[in-house]
Amino acid sequence: MIILKTMEELRLMRESAQLVSKTLGMVAKEIKPGVTTNFIDTIAAEYIRDHGGEPAFLGLYGFPKNLCISPNSEVVHGIPNDKPLENGDILSVDCGVYMNGFYGDHAYTFEVGETDPETKKLLKVTKESLYKGIEQCVRGKRVGDISFAIQSHCEAQGYGVVRELVGHGLGKKMHEDPQVPNYGKKGSGKVLKDGIALAIEPMINLGTEKVKFHDDGWTVTTLDGKNSAHYEHNVCIIQGKPVLLSTFKYIYEALGIQSNEEDAFTMDF
Repeated sequence: MIILKTMEELRLMRESAQLVSKTLGMVAKEIKPGVTTNFIDTIAAEYIRDHGGEPAFLGLYGFPKNLCISPNSEVVHGIPNDKPLENGDILSVDCGVYMNGFYGDHAYTFEVGETDPETKKLLKVTKESLYKGIEQCVRGKRVGDISFAIQSHCEAQGYGVVRELVGHGLGKKMHEDPQVPNYGKKGSGKVLKDGIALAIEPMINLGTEKVKFHDDGWTVTTLDGKNSAHYEHNVCIIQGKPVLLSTFKYIYEALGIQSNEEDAFTMDF
């Protein structure tokens, strides 16, 4: 059952999501060769607690850390460790916050030092597909319209769209209805309505869409060992249109990136 949110609930959700956004902006400054993912995990948890939230992933379904940090061929759910990052790595950092009775949950894939052109293109196209999906978050459309937009954009570039892992509804629980796959048919799935809140998260592979689930119960890697990119936003529908609850602006401020990609999806409410 899809739980539609009131405007007041969406305001509370935005506060939770924005703390995730600020946390990702803070760690963006620290992601460089030689740094460990355990260090990133520790400083993120401290930042979240210092700003009135709780790290939402710690203990969720038994997860042992505060962030899911997934380098290179790891798709999602990577467990932070003491291995130093290397120049040319990419790093998906997925962060969750619980605050005000609601969850925020989004992710960004960072470059570590200087990556190769093939990898840069994967990141660019994956992030573009996220916004292609968000564009479809319109009252009266369906979940499949989001899915199709992401899939068609990425497969046109020859990339693999992961099937086994999906986006989801968000609210007082981390995972609510509906599931939001990154592949699907136009006009299929649940109808989108005002008050819906979604975590849309393309997980796109440089090669095959097939993945491997590891024995630790968490880590998921590409079957062919090629890189995977992952971006995630929290979005709701207000007055029939998509509105972002999360933002990448703090990441962009930290990295000196100029972008207007979010302008079409912002609203004061």
